[in-house]
This record gives sequence, C-alpha cells and structure tokens, in this order.
Amino acid sequence: MQKVAVVTGGTRGIGAAISQRLKKAGYKIAAIYQGNHKAAEAFQKQTGISIYKWDVSDFKACQEGIKQVTKNLGEIDILVNNAGITSDGALHKMAYKQWEDVIQTNLTSCFNMCRHVIEPMRAREFGRIINISSINGQKGQFGQTNYSAAKAGIVGLTKALAQESAAKGITVNAIAPGYINTEMVQKIPETILTQITNQIPIGRLGTPEEVANAVLFLASDEAGFMTGATLTLNGGQYYL
Repeated sequence: MQKVAVVTGGTRGIGAAISQRLKKAGYKIAAIYQGNHKAAEAFQKQTGISIYKWDVSDFKACQEGIKQVTKNLGEIDILVNNAGITSDGALHKMAYKQWEDVIQTNLTSCFNMCRHVIEPMRAREFGRIINISSINGQKGQFGQTNYSAAKAGIVGLTKALAQESAAKGITVNAIAPGYINTEMVQKIPETILTQITNQIPIGRLGTPEEVANAVLFLASDEAGFMTGATLTLNGGQYYL
C-alpha cells in the first residue's frame, strides 16, 4: 500500500525538494504551507502534489489539517517537520515577538504536528518522524538566539520522542543541515556568504536535494534500526 507523507513547509526550498523526492519514491504527499499561496499553487501545478494551507504554530489548526489530510489521502505514515522562519537580531535588541514567532513556528510546530499523528502511529505500530534542525542548533550563531534555541530544542525533542516511541515501531530522527543553497540563504549579503562558504571544507553550499535524499533514507524501511539520531549534512563544517 502506498504510504502517506506530510511535509511542513513543503512547497518551497528544502521542503519542496523533500516533497518531490518522496513523491518520486512512491509516497502520497501532503505539502503544508502557510504564507505564499501563489508559490504553493505554482508548486502544485508543476508537481501534482497535494497542498494544504494552515499555520503549524497553531495547535488546533494542525489538528484540523491532519484530519483533512487523513480523510483525503489516508493514515499518515511519514511526518517531516521542516517548517521554519528566521527573525534575527542580537538578544539585547531582540523584541519578544521575534523570539515568540521563531520558537512557535520552528519548535512548537513540531510538538503540534507530532501530537496529532503519534497516537494513530502507535495504534498501527508504524511511523517515521523526521525533524529538520540546523547546524546553528548545534553550534549557535550570532544574532540567532531564537533560531538556535528552537533548532537545538528539536534535537532534544527528537531524542525524547524516539525513546517513547521505539517499542511501538515508530522511529524519530533529526537532520541538521549546514548552509544549503535556498532562497533564505541567498538573501545573505554576498561578502558574508563568501566567508561562510570558505569555512565549509567541501567548498560549496549544500543543495536541497541532498537534504531530501537523507529524508528519503530515514523514511525508508532500511532505516528501521535508526532512531533518536541527528544526521549532520554540513560539508564538514563542524564546530563541536
């Protein structure tokens, strides 16, 4: 039977690559988005992937959205928590809303989504949950206390939920990408981006497709003995 995968932030950047790679592998995909409706519609038209619009930081919206996906596509087998935003600033200048928005969208969304899929997964004794963290959740980053905290929190959530879920046939893993060539990274000033690239031993940015390939592995039956792990895809840019 064709498995169903939900990808948050699934119509742009890394999420779009994940959605397309999983579809190519035979999964039925629900790509979740919140903001850019025009881009989401274009993505749907181009790929044929089903799109759903809701705010993943809203617990109730996640509940209703997952109900709709389940009704349309079937029980959810794979959850990829990819949605994320940035709102940078040094902490001594950071507004509370900057902190709250990033924590809610990047971290609380993982709880919201996991909470609404975990019980059906436990009942069926199968599930794959893949959370997208970041190199900056591992090493920290100047001007990103909010983002770094959220992405580090994802690693802790992953490890704890993996322990809770292992006996029920559910694996929970994280991926911590380094600097990936996405629209978000392309907004970094060229001089700073050059400095960043020079710190990557491989000598280039990663691609969304490389992250998507890692997701595909973690979603597969072949990854059944891997849980609570964090895969680092950063071109050798280690700080720990």
